[in-house]
Amino acid sequence: MKKRHLVAVLMALILMVGLSTAATAGTLTDIVKRGELRVAVQSGAAPMAFVDKNGKHTGAMVAFVEDMAKRMGVKLKILDFDWDGLIPALLSGKADMLAADMTPTLKRALKITFVDPWYYDQLCIFTKNDAPYKTLADIDKKGVTVGVLLGSTGETMAKKILKNAKIKSYKGGGRMVINALLAGHVDAGVNDDMAVLTALPDYPAHSVRLLDKRLGSKAPLSFAVRHESVNLWQWANLYFSTVRLDGTYDRIIHYWVESTEWAKDHK
Repeated sequence: MKKRHLVAVLMALILMVGLSTAATAGTLTDIVKRGELRVAVQSGAAPMAFVDKNGKHTGAMVAFVEDMAKRMGVKLKILDFDWDGLIPALLSGKADMLAADMTPTLKRALKITFVDPWYYDQLCIFTKNDAPYKTLADIDKKGVTVGVLLGSTGETMAKKILKNAKIKSYKGGGRMVINALLAGHVDAGVNDDMAVLTALPDYPAHSVRLLDKRLGSKAPLSFAVRHESVNLWQWANLYFSTVRLDGTYDRIIHYWVESTEWAKDHK
C-alpha cells in the first residue's frame, strides 16, 4: 500500500515538473540559455519587414528585434509566416516572439500577450487616383468592391463600417491589396495608412491616392509573446522604454518609417 502511494506521489511530482517546464518554455531564461531568439515576422511589406536585394531579412521591425537579440547576447532567428500564421506560430512554440505591425485587440489578447506599443497607426481608404470616389459614402455602395488583408484590423473595420460595399479579403502582405486595386480586381482598399504610404514609392507616381477620411482612431502596433512568457514580456517593455531614451528608437523610426533612406541601401 505504501509502495503504491509512493509511486503515485512520484508520478505526480514528475507531472508537475513536466507542466512547469512546458509553462516556462520560451521565457527569457530559455532564450538566453539556448543562445537564440526566435521571432515570427511577415516578410512582405517594406519597410516594416522584408527580404532585401541581398536576400537578407530587414526592415523596421527586424531592426528592433536585431537590437533586442544583440542586447540579450544571443543570435536572432527570423521565421517567415503569412499574416494569419503569425499567432499560430507563436502559440505553437515555433517562435518566442511575434514582431508585426499588429493592433492589440481584446480578442487577440485572449490568445497572446502584447508588448507596449512600438508605433501608432491609423486605417485609411485608398483608391486609384483617377477613380470617382471622394468620400466614404461614395465607397459604401452596392457594386463597389473593397479589398482588405485577411485577418487584419482593416478587415474587421471595413466589415463594420462599409455595410453596402462588397468586402474582398486577400491573404498576404499589404501590397496584395494595392496590386489588386491597380489590376482592377477591387475598386478601393482599406489598410494601415503607414503601410500604404510607405508602399506607394514602389508604384507609378500618382497611381493611388488616399481618401481624406480615416477610419477609427489612431491604433497602437505591438509585438507579442505567449501568456506564460512573463519575463520576456517584462524585458521587451523595458527594452522599448530604454531605446526611446538612448536614441535608438528615433534612429530606427527615422531611417525606416519617416524617410526613404532605406530604399537606396536595400532595394
